[in-house]
Amino acid sequence: MTPGINVAKRARIAHTVHEYQHDASHESYGLEAAEKMGVAPERVFKTLVASLDGRELVVAVIPVASKLSLKHLAKAAQGKKAAMANPEDVERATGYVLGGVSPLGQKKRLRTFIDKAAQQYATIYVSAGRRGLEIELAPDDLATLVQGGFITLCH
Repeated sequence: MTPGINVAKRARIAHTVHEYQHDASHESYGLEAAEKMGVAPERVFKTLVASLDGRELVVAVIPVASKLSLKHLAKAAQGKKAAMANPEDVERATGYVLGGVSPLGQKKRLRTFIDKAAQQYATIYVSAGRRGLEIELAPDDLATLVQGGFITLCH
């Protein structure tokens, strides 16, 4: 069990854990997850961490095939500028390794924003906290668990 899965269990929300054999040579962790699970990439979301105004780390949850708009994220977080966070800072704050960062069960609770594309689906997939492990849950349940909201985050 990962901290992300434990958060979903403790909250008693409906979820399904999916495991697959991770291939370290694959170019994209998220697209690999979609392929290996046989799920449309639009339903698989990646967890990205950005630095807001150089002072605060914030989380963006977006479809794996999409590109994050740092301008949209900065505006959503009411900051001036967002930049991708330093990998060491991400791992220290979340407790997860890159490629396995879950929006759930992070060491430090970071403000989280979810791309509104998630609302099109009954369930979406996000990392469960380790490469090769995904958790499927309703977008609204994810938003509740991370105390986040839905907003346009992609170009």
